[in-house]
Formats: sequence, C-alpha cells, structure tokens
Amino acid sequence: MLLFSRFRSPNDKHYFERTPAENWLDTQFLPYGSPEEPLTSMFFGPEFFAQKLYQLCSPEDLALALSLARTSSLFLGDLSKAKYFTDEGYGSVKRVYIVCTEDKAIPEEFQQWQIDNIGVTEARVIKSADHMAMLCEPEKLCATLLEIAHKYN
Repeated sequence: MLLFSRFRSPNDKHYFERTPAENWLDTQFLPYGSPEEPLTSMFFGPEFFAQKLYQLCSPEDLALALSLARTSSLFLGDLSKAKYFTDEGYGSVKRVYIVCTEDKAIPEEFQQWQIDNIGVTEARVIKSADHMAMLCEPEKLCATLLEIAHKYN
C-alpha cells in the first residue's frame, strides 16, 4: 500500500487539530446535517489550491483542478465510529509512505508524524514535489513507484 503526502484515516483529526485557522486561507467549512448529528463540509478555495496544493504545477493543471473542485465532507464523525484495521489483516500489508518535501497542504512535520504513527514499512522522499507529485514531478514519482513495486513484488 502506498501512502504519499496525504491524510490517512483515522489520523485526519490530528491534522485539523494542529492546523491554525489562517493556514486554511479561503477554504470554507460549513455545517450541515441534523442537530442530533451535526456534520461539516469543506471546500478548498482557489487561493488554497494555488498556494497549498498546486503551487509547483502548471497554470493549466491548476485551472483544471479548480474547474473540478467540489464540496466534500470531512467524515470526522464516521472516522470516530470506524473500526480500526487489525494487525492480523491490515498489518500484513507492506506500507510505503512517500514524503513530498514541498507539500504546503500537509507539512513535512505532519507527514513525519504520520510515518511515526501508522506503522509504515519504509519511507521514501521526493524532493521538490508539492501535494500533486504526479503533476509537478511525474518522472520522479514514477521512478519511485517502480522501485517500490520491484522491491515489494
């Protein structure tokens, strides 16, 4: 299983707890649901996309992402009720985390926290990759994925 520069359930709540409000820029968090089960939606604004997710990508990639952006749920309530994977099943899967050093959405410190807390088999680093490594450093990402596939196949 490959994990790179991403949130990894159930640790998402730790990221939200550690991220200052000003880091969200123009992201909108809005309530929905019932009073008994209040939920929160999230929508990344154009400023967040440009400064935190796609800052090293082409203007065309950013424009495409903005045109496809949709509101999403945080799923924090679902995550708090979720059963954790067992070591007998999920623990048998080799996990490699790929750190993207220029990711402004998920800082390297939090990526390291995830590595330390989710039990990865190995951590790799792609220097000069932002949150969208597949767009800003596709050759480095593909080479890294091939190395991992050969090693764990």
